[in-house]
Amino acid sequence: MLNPRWEITPITDSSKVQKLKEALKVPEIIAKLLVNRGIDTFDKSKTFFRPELEELHNPFLMEDMEVAVERINLAIRQQEKVLIYGDYDVDGTTSVALVYSYLKQYTQRIGHYQPDRYTEGYGISFQGIEYAKEHDYSLIIALDCGTKAVEKIAKANEYGIDFIIADHHTPGDELPQAKAILNPKKETCKYPYKELCGCGIGFKLIQAFVEANQYDQDEVYSLLDFVAIAIGADIVPITGENRVLAYYGLKEIEKNPRVGIQTILELAKKKSPLTISDLVFTIAPRINAAGRIDTARNAVELLLSKNKEDAEEWSTLINQYNDERKEIDQTITAEALKILENDTFQTKKSIVISSPNWHKGVVGIVASRLIEKHYKPTIVLVESDGLATGSARSVKGFNVYEAISACTPLLERFGGHKYAAGLTLSIDNLEAFKKQFEEVVANTITPEQLQPVISIDGELFPHDFNLDGGKFPKFYRLMKQMAPFGPQNMKPVFVMKNLINTGYSKVVGGEHLKTALKQTDTGRIFNGIGFGLAEKLTLLDDKQQVDVVFQIDENNFFGTPELQMMIKDIRPSN
Repeated sequence: MLNPRWEITPITDSSKVQKLKEALKVPEIIAKLLVNRGIDTFDKSKTFFRPELEELHNPFLMEDMEVAVERINLAIRQQEKVLIYGDYDVDGTTSVALVYSYLKQYTQRIGHYQPDRYTEGYGISFQGIEYAKEHDYSLIIALDCGTKAVEKIAKANEYGIDFIIADHHTPGDELPQAKAILNPKKETCKYPYKELCGCGIGFKLIQAFVEANQYDQDEVYSLLDFVAIAIGADIVPITGENRVLAYYGLKEIEKNPRVGIQTILELAKKKSPLTISDLVFTIAPRINAAGRIDTARNAVELLLSKNKEDAEEWSTLINQYNDERKEIDQTITAEALKILENDTFQTKKSIVISSPNWHKGVVGIVASRLIEKHYKPTIVLVESDGLATGSARSVKGFNVYEAISACTPLLERFGGHKYAAGLTLSIDNLEAFKKQFEEVVANTITPEQLQPVISIDGELFPHDFNLDGGKFPKFYRLMKQMAPFGPQNMKPVFVMKNLINTGYSKVVGGEHLKTALKQTDTGRIFNGIGFGLAEKLTLLDDKQQVDVVFQIDENNFFGTPELQMMIKDIRPSN
């Protein structure tokens, strides 16, 4: 893998940093972190550090919301059958669990449906429409999908089935003829915040339903655990409204975890306090594994569990799926890396590989693994029944969705976001697609985008680590309050310069680096761990001064809390 480029985020406005430092009475590094996140006044800082549910936007600002709520109320009054339809990933399954569990209080004539990843593919399917017709559903609420399902919804209309779409994916040139389309990314939608995930839009729908019917608003907020999980898993920005939703969703999981989520945390031996990263790396993979290995319905049933016994049964099954997913993922990644050893791949700006022997459920994960190694826009496909179906992942700054869109004539279907997409094409078009996708990428990607980059928030000095009245340093305590971290509010990354090995740094676990480094100017020693950085030990053993890029974490391994470096990269000092 290429050595990452280090980029220290410049101070956008040093006068704002100084004013904020004085107004908040905080260390300068904290003021800089805030200003570079657009938080440059006392009032903005107060809102950032103390999110309030009152800051959530009026759900009726979303186009078609009034129509959607009226249609749901009509269905309940007329005792129509309502089908809650959601995609098979974390965003989709949490969306279904949220909307279904709430509306079930008001109608027993309600069901939920998740498409099969392998027989139906992403989003609304004709098979799903037929299921609704056969079971007499007259209203479908589609969550985390549907914005591009023009033909499918036309078929539903023929059957007299109405659709409410609650989706966040980028619309195509033509919108389906649904009863209501709730999507802030529609050009005509004036909703103030555009970055909600699918579950977030499902929450806004329920919020509007509650408001219109004058039901208990607090009951709606108990659903925010679902939204927090989806926000983390779907990698949407944790800014604005998403920050409020994630903040209170995490609190809900901490204080009052529903039994299904609690059993996952217990199986994973994950304890409080929880972070967004815990949701992303503990809960989300297990929920995702259900749809990857078997059916997402299993994940929904877990999330809907009412008692411990049922929840343990579902979570044990899903945990087994996750173990199986890991094994498959490792096997396919190894095979894919072997293929990429071929010289023909070395000169290309993109990667498109396929096999009839791979498991469709893990190709997105494999694509991400390949980027870790080769750092190029990557598509991994599975060949079956004349079609190649799979997932795309991208590198920082490059819009893989647009690159795929440029190849539309060669595709059966596609959808997704800037950094992740899914696509299906005829195997007959595969070679032509590889050629055209490579041409598009080669003509649009920059050399900088083909080199991994570590964004650094600023330099830390030994005195920053001084204890404050026997407590962790003030800057660290304040930094923790900047959570929840995620896109556009990432956990801060720092650099410390002029460190030297004490002689106690060593490789652990075969591939990880455990360090004990001394800062040469002060003699202060800093402990750290660098996962996957074992090869850097030779650099430390040369007894030369090094600069270290790291995040800060607490280590309670020996019972006494201390701060340690979570090392991301090391290089010789200038």
